[in-house]
Amino acid sequence: MGRTPDTPCPTSSPAQPPAGGAAAAGPGPAPLSARCKRCRAAGSARAASLPRPRPARAAAAALRPRRWRPGQPAPRPAPRSLPLNLRTRLRNMGCIKSKRKENLHGDGLDLKNQPVRKTERTIYVRDPTSNKQQRPGNPEAQLLPGQRFVNQDAEEQGVIVVALYPYDGIHEEDLSFKKGEKLKVIEESGEWWRAKSLTTRKEGFIPSNYVAKVNTLETEEWFFKDITRKDAERQLLAPGNGPGAFLIRESETLKGSYSLSIRDYDPEHGDVIKHYKIRSLDNGGFYISPRITFPNINDMIKHYQKQSDGLCRKLEKACISPKPQKPWDKDAWEIPRESIKLVKKLGAGQFGEVWMGYYHNSTKVAVKTLKPGTMSVQAFLEEANLMKTLQHDKLVRLYAVVTKEEPIYIITEFMAKGSLLDFLKSDEGSKLLLPKLIDFSAQIAEGMAYIERKNYIHRDLRAANVLVSDLLMCKIADFGLARVIEDNEYTAREGAKFPIKWTAPEAINYGSFTIKSDVWSFGILLYEIVTYGKIPYPGMSNSDVMVALQRGYRMPRMETCPAELYDIMKTCWKDKAEERPTFDYLQSVLDDFYTATEGQYQQQP
Repeated sequence: MGRTPDTPCPTSSPAQPPAGGAAAAGPGPAPLSARCKRCRAAGSARAASLPRPRPARAAAAALRPRRWRPGQPAPRPAPRSLPLNLRTRLRNMGCIKSKRKENLHGDGLDLKNQPVRKTERTIYVRDPTSNKQQRPGNPEAQLLPGQRFVNQDAEEQGVIVVALYPYDGIHEEDLSFKKGEKLKVIEESGEWWRAKSLTTRKEGFIPSNYVAKVNTLETEEWFFKDITRKDAERQLLAPGNGPGAFLIRESETLKGSYSLSIRDYDPEHGDVIKHYKIRSLDNGGFYISPRITFPNINDMIKHYQKQSDGLCRKLEKACISPKPQKPWDKDAWEIPRESIKLVKKLGAGQFGEVWMGYYHNSTKVAVKTLKPGTMSVQAFLEEANLMKTLQHDKLVRLYAVVTKEEPIYIITEFMAKGSLLDFLKSDEGSKLLLPKLIDFSAQIAEGMAYIERKNYIHRDLRAANVLVSDLLMCKIADFGLARVIEDNEYTAREGAKFPIKWTAPEAINYGSFTIKSDVWSFGILLYEIVTYGKIPYPGMSNSDVMVALQRGYRMPRMETCPAELYDIMKTCWKDKAEERPTFDYLQSVLDDFYTATEGQYQQQP
């Protein structure tokens, strides 16, 4: 029975397997009859859905660059050599672009009458899949293959600092610079940083405490970073500052906040320091009084320099800031004797002399020369290696030694006013009032509190071993040296050189030196301070003192000594060492000796 033209033709025969007997991969499309109308229509639709091969002529035209004419930018060669699959992958990554995305594969149009399509290629220096976009005029987009654009401004980015003080290099690897010069920090390592000058383009080592980061408060002369409230008062009360001197410091109690400290004069109390909290706004502004706010601290300073506007007085000059001590040379510990030049003899003691000198004719230092036979070189070096690790603002810095031959040199930080004992006896020191004397005591207690935390012992704490700077800052010296002295007159506790009057009874009788025996010595040091350098136990010999101490004798209160201070002395002289206070406690009591009943900050104006 025949079929009508409207019905699909049945499969006349099953599909033949491919040669070789391999099985078909899957059920292929049903065979169609060329004599059936519906079969012919279905075949046309199926053929239309299949991808058409791109004409070779159209593909060549798409890759052919436009002819160059004078006045036009030089064309880039099209990557004809790239395989099609690689070009497709690069195009998908964004490495090869086309202005026209349509008709890339050809669609049977007459390409002779179409404008020639030009493909553009962008050379990426960075990852093309990053978020960075190529903008018009970006020099990176104009690079040839293999080239890299170097942005000089970007090269200088990083940690940029500005010089607060000028520096003249001593060694070949040092970098000299002028005040205000900008430098790029290459490597931060300890006290010496490697940097490059943005002015001279030279590289070398710079002292890190001579520079500060640009666009920060540290570049301002009135900003004192890492300074306590008590040290701020000491700085403002130092010689050279007058009423109206001021500074800005970071708050001790609240990170990110600041305080304003001003030197004022009160007819009743004399020179006093007033403190004001600087508060922050949510939008980044600052204020002392909520009546007036400022976008930044610089504008605040300028305002109060014109008028007091509620403060105790108008701001005058920034507090004097001494030039910082230049860091010691890198790895300069055992130094040649020829590098030290002795200039001026400052004094002589039981075991040697003290000189002011220069290291490499540039750095002012103090040089202690020890008499031959005073101590073993090996024992001294062992102790000195411990001493140089103790670094604190209230300890004299140990720089270097000369031990290859005698006399031994000990190179330390130079202190302009000399020993506290000599200073208290001088015209300047003898005119100091009790508040400053108490401040000296607090500074020494702070340095000893650091030694206490480090589990170290001084062994010879007295006014002769405390030095004073030109700004009247006290620093403890010669800590630990007493342990390595081999002089018989010193090591024998009955010897003439042994400091009997400063030594605790248990150290005298049993040689038991501890931090608590240092506390006893500190009590004697307080006596030296309030008496302007008088010898303790006046009228008594060393043997008399030893006998009297065994009977429980203590020095009586002097007329010039406040009762509260004498009470502190007596706690230092308790028989049982464990009942004596810590240096941390002594520091806190002496720091607040005059301010315990006062408010820390002034009320908002």
